[in-house]
Amino acid sequence: MDIGMYTFADVGPTISAGERIRNLIEEIELADAVGLDVYGVGEHHRPDYAASAPAIVLAAAAARTKNIRLTSAVTVLSSDDPVRVYQNFSTLDLISKGRAEIMAGRGSFIESYPLFGYDLNDYDLLFSEKLDMLLKIREQEHVSWQGTTRAPLLKAGVYPRSEQNPLPVWIAIGGTPQSVVRAGTLGLPMALAIIGGEPVRFKPHADLFREAATRAGHKDLRLSLNMHGFVADNAKAAHDTFFPGYAEVMTRIGRERGWPPTTRAQFDASCGPRGHLIIGSPKDVADKIIALHGIFDNDRMLVQMGLGSLPHKDMLRAIELMGREVAPRVRAAVGVKK
Repeated sequence: MDIGMYTFADVGPTISAGERIRNLIEEIELADAVGLDVYGVGEHHRPDYAASAPAIVLAAAAARTKNIRLTSAVTVLSSDDPVRVYQNFSTLDLISKGRAEIMAGRGSFIESYPLFGYDLNDYDLLFSEKLDMLLKIREQEHVSWQGTTRAPLLKAGVYPRSEQNPLPVWIAIGGTPQSVVRAGTLGLPMALAIIGGEPVRFKPHADLFREAATRAGHKDLRLSLNMHGFVADNAKAAHDTFFPGYAEVMTRIGRERGWPPTTRAQFDASCGPRGHLIIGSPKDVADKIIALHGIFDNDRMLVQMGLGSLPHKDMLRAIELMGREVAPRVRAAVGVKK
């Protein structure tokens, strides 16, 4: 199983956007050095995140890494242009010598829609049409396409072409069954975000994904779990280090969405065996990843550790532990799927 991390490059009162981006490049470089498989950078257009242009951040990381795969997490395809998305990530693929991926989704926030002139009422149509266009672009050097949300293409050449053929495109899912079915039907790998509730409740989504793939004639589609987590030298240090930033972020977002404030009791419960947080010592984290694999038979685990203004030194130590202690335990238990 692939083991990796992802981030939205959180900023706050104690860290500027520039410092966070520079720290992030160092973190990805270390993740590569300690043998992690994947690093993802997500896209947000808010003052509390520095990563509005993931392909640029990943390109900077590509120049300083050798093996780690570099993915968006996610690209908000609904409010972007598929031609430009392909060009950005095919260029990243060339810089990285074939290590780029696109994780396409509709986004968990809505700021990008008015920012780029799109109507939120077209939420589903935008994603459906733009995904169709992106997949045609990666399959055909000269593309003809027509829809209702963008000007048509007529035998248009899209360059440069990626080193990988095809350039990997994952579908990022927040739990909508229709999106799960779409990923399986199209034969695309799926990244399932589990950021609340008991993970076992999401097992039907994995089953539905595989059932849809089988009905459409696709086999062995890859599944990733994307979850919050953190690792430190011992469980107490992991919990105490991660909680302040996690609580601040989740409470802030909760005010926008009608959630109650995050308490330490809720946090501690979510760190338990049935909870959605993967937090603790290297053994704790490895054991939970292995247990989740037993439920989902997933091919990839991506952990979001940098929530809030987490100190850079703690992130570096966590990355080192993930690569040198957690990943080997997991690989020994469940193997490596490619």
